[in-house]
Amino acid sequence: MSELFDAVDALVASRSPLPPPAERKRLRQAHGLTLDEVAAALQVRRATVSGWEAGKTEPRPPERDAYARMLKQLTELYPAPTNPAAPEQDTAAPETFTSEPAPAGEVRTLAAAPVSEAAAMTATENIQTSAPVAAAPAAASRPARTARPSSTSRRPGVRKAAPAATPAGGTDSRFENGPLAVVDVDADGQVVAYCVGGLVLDVPAKSIPALVDWTLKEAKLGQPKLSGPGKDADPLLVLTESALERYGLPVALTDEERLAGRIPEGHKVIKQLVRAEWKLTKRGFGPWARIYRPAQGSERACVQLCIPSWNALDTRHWGEAGQLPSAELARVLGVYASRVMTPRGSTAVTGLELMTALHPPTRASEPDATGKRHSEHNPGSLGKDPVDCAPCEAPDGHPLLADLPRFHVRGPAEKLFEEAYDWARPMTDAECTRRHLVGIDVNMAFAAGANGLVVGLGAPTHVKAPVFDAKLPGSWLVDLSHVDLSRVKVGKDKWADLDARLLPSPFTPKGERPEEPAWYATPTVAYAVELGYDVVPIEAYVRYENGRYLDGWYNRLRDAFLATMADLGMDADLSPADFLAAMDGYRQRDPELAIVVSAVKATVKGGLGKLRERPRGEGWRPGEPWRALSRPTWRPDIRAAVISRTRINLHRKIVKHAAFTGQYPVAVLSDCVVYAANGTSPLDFLPYRDGKPLPGGFKLGINPGLVKHEGTQSVLWGEEVRERFNAPELNLARYIKDGTVTDVDNGE
Repeated sequence: MSELFDAVDALVASRSPLPPPAERKRLRQAHGLTLDEVAAALQVRRATVSGWEAGKTEPRPPERDAYARMLKQLTELYPAPTNPAAPEQDTAAPETFTSEPAPAGEVRTLAAAPVSEAAAMTATENIQTSAPVAAAPAAASRPARTARPSSTSRRPGVRKAAPAATPAGGTDSRFENGPLAVVDVDADGQVVAYCVGGLVLDVPAKSIPALVDWTLKEAKLGQPKLSGPGKDADPLLVLTESALERYGLPVALTDEERLAGRIPEGHKVIKQLVRAEWKLTKRGFGPWARIYRPAQGSERACVQLCIPSWNALDTRHWGEAGQLPSAELARVLGVYASRVMTPRGSTAVTGLELMTALHPPTRASEPDATGKRHSEHNPGSLGKDPVDCAPCEAPDGHPLLADLPRFHVRGPAEKLFEEAYDWARPMTDAECTRRHLVGIDVNMAFAAGANGLVVGLGAPTHVKAPVFDAKLPGSWLVDLSHVDLSRVKVGKDKWADLDARLLPSPFTPKGERPEEPAWYATPTVAYAVELGYDVVPIEAYVRYENGRYLDGWYNRLRDAFLATMADLGMDADLSPADFLAAMDGYRQRDPELAIVVSAVKATVKGGLGKLRERPRGEGWRPGEPWRALSRPTWRPDIRAAVISRTRINLHRKIVKHAAFTGQYPVAVLSDCVVYAANGTSPLDFLPYRDGKPLPGGFKLGINPGLVKHEGTQSVLWGEEVRERFNAPELNLARYIKDGTVTDVDNGE
């Protein structure tokens, strides 16, 4: 009999209605479940669950029965709000729009107008400007999902209500529909494009070549240039899995294609592009494909594709963005594009491209005698031709080092080694009596290190026995072993006595005191002078042509970070206690905007990393040049200078804190510092007086260079972990956030 009852229950469950898509997602998130966890439990793909929550598809037996059972249990645990918001409509109240909506029923005509860039030969002032950051909305709450329009109500160009914090299309009439669109197939089988600001367009294109044509002639997508001599951004199309299937592309790459980073040259879609006289860049048709025709004068014809299911949106930086419904994905990428720039590839690639977009290598000259303008070097830029680095700045395998013996290991006197901190020490007896280990993390530390930094713009000049000049960027061979941290200068004519055994050296990433001459970037040597010690360089590679190349880059990324954090309720003027409370769980207020925050941070680190990009396969052998060396933005000296300054900035705060409080860090990892304290909050050891921090020390806040709470664990946890892995100097800063210990290296 019980079997009959079970069969009846299953039959009823198979016909019971499911909650609407938005409610399915709410229930999952309310219980703290991820898409991966639900997919694993139901034995389906992650994208399948995402499709159910987006309303693209509906579950079928036998998965439907299990899914309905899960939703029923979650509904009992998390009932719908007693005062639910009014149901969404195609037309919202005027105050919910970020730009002027079209009147109900109005169809906006999309006139055919090819996307073109401003003429390169245009007189410009020698001033680098940035497009303004999109204003943050007054409310920081997560918006409701925009309803997917049906074929009966949607018309080309009808503007939908824009989700909060989503920038509308630009004011430039050429790009009035915004910088990008997510191309999808709706429930009626119609191809549609979700743009920023809630705009949904019908897409008539039946093939990829036709889609490119439509984008350039009718879609009005793109972004104005970020500086006077620059170029307008090409339109970006994001292709969903449904769109890939519609246009004859694979939903996922095979293992071989993934390793190659592209689909085969003989694929039918590539043949279609060739027949239509479109070209692909050298990287081929991969996750970030660029389709173009050679420029005709100042006319540019280029469209970029982003394919999330081919791993275009790396989950380390974009989280679950690739699994979002189309409208929400357009919102995430639209906010990023409006505040940073239209993505040009990975966050690292975009970070590097942003430098060039703000400081183009060339500009238009003044008219000559015939009134004609010419292309000339743009002052303050890196130029259009690459320059060789100094031998000490070259990474292993560089052509400059081809004559070194095989397996030769360069020491500090041969190689510039400016890297972030990875230092830890055993706790003292006094520290072991305290109850907690509290980690603080510097906001956008490497961006702050780039702010106001003077870097070389041209090739290095070799100088023997130079006089050190803190204003001259370069690499210096100097002996800093005499710098004693037990007595340092902490202000004008003010010295402090410290316990050097409890401090990392500011001159090496591992915090070890140098024992011989070594190569250092200018900020490191300048810090030795600041601490009150003389320096006598042996030789140097200096750059007499220099400037604050990264200032505009820093400003734009800082503004993007602060504007998005403001959307999440993080005000720059919060008191320390209110700041810590507001930071607690800020990502849950709007997970989509939290994705933008992560992407902005990754853009900083990735862009700096690209300045010293290493070989990426392609049959490279040590001593041979690799592709990145042909870029003028391959500048390991600039990367080294930023990292040097970031490390020095952190050490300066550590010294100020130790001199004032007598407290020393237990561990330092990159931009995270761990202290032993009797309480669980940074306020339990940071010396605030009347709400004011120690001058020159750590300060809680959201601005780049200020610190936030990284995590707290018990002292017993730290000692137990070190004892368990027999690693007395295990870097606890690596695990302080959640206490999960992985990748133990015993301090080596």
